[in-house]
Order: sequence, then C-alpha cells, then structure tokens
Amino acid sequence: MIYSKQTAATTAQFLLQINAIKLNPENPFIWASGWKSPIYCDNRLALSYPEVREFLATNLAEQVEKLYGKELTIAGVATGAIGIGMLVAQKLDLPFVYVRPEPKKHGRKNQLEGHAPAGKPIVVIEDLISTGKSSLNAVKALKEEGLEVLGMLALFSYGFGVAEENFKLNEVVLHTLSDYDHLLLHAKAENAITAEQLTTLSSWRKDPANWTP
Repeated sequence: MIYSKQTAATTAQFLLQINAIKLNPENPFIWASGWKSPIYCDNRLALSYPEVREFLATNLAEQVEKLYGKELTIAGVATGAIGIGMLVAQKLDLPFVYVRPEPKKHGRKNQLEGHAPAGKPIVVIEDLISTGKSSLNAVKALKEEGLEVLGMLALFSYGFGVAEENFKLNEVVLHTLSDYDHLLLHAKAENAITAEQLTTLSSWRKDPANWTP
C-alpha cells in the first residue's frame, strides 16, 4: 500500500535523480538470482544525499507514527535498511535494532543485533522489496525471538505478484513510499524514457524470471 501519491511521485523523482534507480531496457542488469532486469535499485545511495535522506526518513517516520503510534521498536533489515531505519528511529525517539540475513558464525552468534525492550512490538523498515524473501526472513527471525511484528514499511517495491503472495501467506502488512508503477509514471512524464521503453519496462514486471530484452 502506498503512503500517498504525492509522496510516491517525489520519492521516485529523488531516487531517479541520484541514480539510486537506474533504467536501462536495452542493456539489462543481471541480478544475483540470474534474472535479467531493465532496472537496478540501490537505495542505499540516498544516505549520501542529505535532502533525499531527510525526505525519506521524515515520511517513513510520519507513516510509522500514523499507523502504529510510538510505543514500539524500529528494526532495520541488514544491510540496506540499517541506515534509513536508524534515521527513522532517531526521528521518533525510539529504540533501534537490526536483523542480519542469518546468525553470525562466531561470538554470540546473533541474528538480531541490539536490544528490543520487552513488551514493545516491532515495526520493520526495508529499503527495497523484490520477491520479499529476505524481508520476510527478517520478520521470521524477530518472531523467533518472541517479538510481535506489527508491519513493514519500505522505500520502494517492484510490485511483483510473488511478493504480494509471500506477504499475504506470512500475514505481514506492507506499506511503501513508492513503487514501480509510480516510477514509470514519473519517468514517462519527465521524458526519461520513450514510449517503447515504457512498454519494455511494463512487460518485464509481468514475468521477470523469464524476461529477455
């Protein structure tokens, strides 16, 4: 679910402006999964731009408070959402923890880093949602610690059907500042892509696993 159309448009604008989101339909990127993709997102770049990170953190914080109040803990998903998650926690004056993809192999072998106060539920912050697998793995780790997860907020989602199914299956509510549809709307309005490229980008999202340029 999108926070607001205006926020979604501005978020897409900022992410394109700083090249956190790159569009290249003719020469696709190769994801770790092996998928060929005409788009690549690295939202961690937003941390390097004060105006952008302030906008993103402020809007995430406002949405957290509006949806869930302030009697909670903020959890960032490592590594991409540690920075933005901590900024949100700072704005709301809330405790912060982060979740590793898997437990450490040494030391205390933690997967959850930081102290989550007993009795306070958790809201998870993510930077990007693709299939949702890694994000939901973090939720699973938090629940295994006996913590109540209220929901997840992310900067951007590709809007894949498989992600929607995964979140429904795991009964996790997801809200995002922007998504793929708003990104394409903004890119087309700003003439950042041609009509032909828009068709290519739209067709990729329908079946990313089997898409070829």
